[in-house]
Amino acid sequence: MIELYLDLISPPCRAVFLFAKALGIPFEFKYVDLIAGQQYSSEFGKLNIVAKIPVMKDGGFTLSESTAILKYLVQKYSGSVADHWFPHANLRGHCQKVFLLRVRTLFPVIMGLEVPEVTMDAALENMKQSLNLLEEKFLQNKQFILGDKISVADVVAVVEIMQVPQLLSLLLFVFLD
Repeated sequence: MIELYLDLISPPCRAVFLFAKALGIPFEFKYVDLIAGQQYSSEFGKLNIVAKIPVMKDGGFTLSESTAILKYLVQKYSGSVADHWFPHANLRGHCQKVFLLRVRTLFPVIMGLEVPEVTMDAALENMKQSLNLLEEKFLQNKQFILGDKISVADVVAVVEIMQVPQLLSLLLFVFLD
């Protein structure tokens, strides 16, 4: 059975998890606690020397990087995965262009550090522009990013959008505390 090493706090991990669940792909969930730094352990280093998740292990084959894992799952389960999920090879570009919000701008807030108001205003404006970009350039009054059916690009966009309320809630908590 495929093993997926994930922490669902991570958007790329959530994309892999949601995709596998949505398509009924059997896997064993292996939790990697990012906040505790578990990805830097020597045990995890045997799976991925660059200490990043998600990681997929299928027997003796190990793969990292969410888009590569998604593509692998589509190919491995091609008999049960409709073509619209991964319609063409340039999907990675579409997935990564969806959101330009840089989490590193908000990282100091997550860590409880003081963030200058100008930096926070810029991050929030960037987020607003990213959401507008998604709506105006990618969706263009369509339900889905790459056509008339859901694809991996939509899953990636959804996990990024899921991140926005979490970050905003954290911002409010930090500033109101």
